[in-house]
Amino acid sequence: MAHNQDERIAKMTFASVYPHYLAKVEKKGRTAEELYQVIEWLTTYDKKRVAQLIEEKVTFEVFFQQATLHPNADLIKGVICGYRVEEITNPLTQQVRYLDRLVDELAKGRKMDAILRVK
Repeated sequence: MAHNQDERIAKMTFASVYPHYLAKVEKKGRTAEELYQVIEWLTTYDKKRVAQLIEEKVTFEVFFQQATLHPNADLIKGVICGYRVEEITNPLTQQVRYLDRLVDELAKGRKMDAILRVK
């Protein structure tokens, strides 16, 4: 993956992408609550913390630096934006794509247990 794409992703703000996540899931009949649940599962951020991070306009780099990634995050597999998430070598880019993938699964109507990798 191109180095400049990794840089671009690192500098994007979570606040700029969140409305797109929300629109995507709501268009498919899912809720903001479910989106929060997915974000919290991946990052341990609760709804209040997510709102704070949006307000602070943190970059994805800061967003994931402060997050505690779920131990099952490496179970997130599949293709996003033409790349297999499990093969992305840049850790930050991979974490952002994990989130993209979870949002996609939510929008596609996958059951919450499957999205949250409940065994």
